[in-house]
Amino acid sequence: MANRYKRVEWGAGNDRVRTAPGTWAQPLRWDRMAHEVGKPAFVFCLSLGDIWDNEVDPTWRRDAFAVMERTPHLIYLLLSKRIGNARKMCNVMAGHSRLPPNAALGATVINQPEWDRDVWKLLDAADVLGARFTFCSVEPMLGPIKVRRSEMPSWVICGGESGPRKRPMDLTWARSLRDQCQAAEVRFFMKQIDKVLPIPADLMIREMPHA
Repeated sequence: MANRYKRVEWGAGNDRVRTAPGTWAQPLRWDRMAHEVGKPAFVFCLSLGDIWDNEVDPTWRRDAFAVMERTPHLIYLLLSKRIGNARKMCNVMAGHSRLPPNAALGATVINQPEWDRDVWKLLDAADVLGARFTFCSVEPMLGPIKVRRSEMPSWVICGGESGPRKRPMDLTWARSLRDQCQAAEVRFFMKQIDKVLPIPADLMIREMPHA
């Protein structure tokens, strides 16, 4: 994806690149549309970035939060592979010791060790920073995950890996995670298998979090 957009070479240690002003203005239009419809819209923030990246200029985060605050009819999904940075990076931003009220906090975890390492960081950060809700993206799912009800986020997204070098996902892993979510009354979203194989009927679940 990075190569496709010709902005950076993935993994090459490039300087972080800020998107164009027009991109930053798009949420204002989406917010007007959501207001007209009378229903909040979800925005996945930074599909090619990470808001808690150590190398990002803190002023960019401050600017991003300002946009969120100007667009109250949007709900922002702040997904990160660096969820342990959330508390300290939010606290050092002038005037932003908490998240905007329309920001949800998420963590990417791909297997049991990552779940065990990061889910408590996610829940702790969400509590301290006042996240709208919490979510975990288990994508690509690279192993079975067993969870306790006390460590469940509000929403779990599951998916396999895609691309020519994709690593396989055992569907029993996804089914087990689905069952654990349903037992805990946590919403579950099966995103994909690998963008080629169809999602089996019993996993065709598209539950969204409460706005």
